[in-house]
Amino acid sequence: MSSTPEMTAQGAQQILDENFADWVRALDLTVTAFTPEAAVLHMPLAPHLARVGGIVSGQALAALADTAMVLAAIAHAGEMRMFATTDLHTQFLRPGVGTAILCKAEVMRAGKALVFARAEMTEETSGKLISTATATFYAP
Repeated sequence: MSSTPEMTAQGAQQILDENFADWVRALDLTVTAFTPEAAVLHMPLAPHLARVGGIVSGQALAALADTAMVLAAIAHAGEMRMFATTDLHTQFLRPGVGTAILCKAEVMRAGKALVFARAEMTEETSGKLISTATATFYAP
């Protein structure tokens, strides 16, 4: 990392761009909100994210949720820290279609070593709930 990012949406975008894997960055995620209460990410839907039938793949939704929850954990901590996903559960509620998915992630509880988070993914235009996720992260 070239500099210490600010704890803003722009700083979170810098964290995402400089620290996450190429395949995560290929999701073309944009951080739209980044506060100690929540992180919100925007994922435009594109052909490379579609599965048979033209809906967004579950793998892309799971990666979106995991990334948003890690950023929420960083926002909650108030500083750049490394978090390792130890548990991730994703529930797919309806097909993801439209132009983009918004993912709002929140920390439910943060202890000394474990952070518990949840995320909700909605279709940008309709606001319909597409998927939910919960995760546990280890903070070394």
